[in-house]
Amino acid sequence: MRIGFIGLGIMGKPMAKNLLKAGHGMTVYDLAASNMEEIIADGAIAAASCREVAEKSELVITMLPNSPHVHSAVLSENGVLEGAKSGMILIDMSSIAPAASQEIEAACREKGVQMLDAPVSGGEPKAIDGTLAIMVGGDKAVFERVKDEVLLKVGASAVHCGAVGAGNTTKLVNQIIVACNIAACAEAFTLAVSAGVDPEMVFQAIRGGLAASAVMNAKVPMMMEGNFTPGFKIDLHIKDLGNVLDTGHNVGAPLPMTAMVMEMMQTLRADGRGSDDHASLANYYAKLSGITIGV
Repeated sequence: MRIGFIGLGIMGKPMAKNLLKAGHGMTVYDLAASNMEEIIADGAIAAASCREVAEKSELVITMLPNSPHVHSAVLSENGVLEGAKSGMILIDMSSIAPAASQEIEAACREKGVQMLDAPVSGGEPKAIDGTLAIMVGGDKAVFERVKDEVLLKVGASAVHCGAVGAGNTTKLVNQIIVACNIAACAEAFTLAVSAGVDPEMVFQAIRGGLAASAVMNAKVPMMMEGNFTPGFKIDLHIKDLGNVLDTGHNVGAPLPMTAMVMEMMQTLRADGRGSDDHASLANYYAKLSGITIGV
């Protein structure tokens, strides 16, 4: 299949590489030309616009930061829909607001383009090894057409969650749980350190019990080391939680825990830590308690 890929950042580049490895032809575009160099060296063809990507592709994937970026890439002048032929499939794998997905899908439908919203979870490590969890909204038949040949070449799982927008709603649910889990880990291990108990021993003691989680196993070691090299940046999680809160307000869902963690992350951004990994929530507590992170 001839695939177009728009957005070759931390997540998009390894995803595109995995599709190339799976044998798909590929045309790529990114606003930063330097982001295309590596994937072109691997065999992809560079395009000069989103429109050109669509003109050369049967299926286009977008992997962009937020709703306005996807809206622009698809609907603006020289966007995907200007180059799309009827019957083309657009899979937006960005994490954006569900309402934005629905608006973009309506415009696609008018052009005869079938759209899925298919955000992912797993961060850069799972993008690299092709084991992302993919949450999909859209027509079930279209999902089945692309599941094995495309989605499961970049992910370990792909679940159809409902109509367009359901994929991004599911991703927002995921981001609430991840954010609150990281904050709970940071708070809990601050207690351990403040009480003079070795956090490594605490981690080993509880990791086999009910408190264990993929988040704890991935993020607590980073907290203990003071290693906040980003796998998923605070700035990006702020973006996601903004979409969570907007969506919650629109549908009447109470989100007090999310709002609290959002304020913690905003404080970290104000302290210059927006590019830290979201495990840097430990620094929010460290500053309040006066403990030292790492060795």
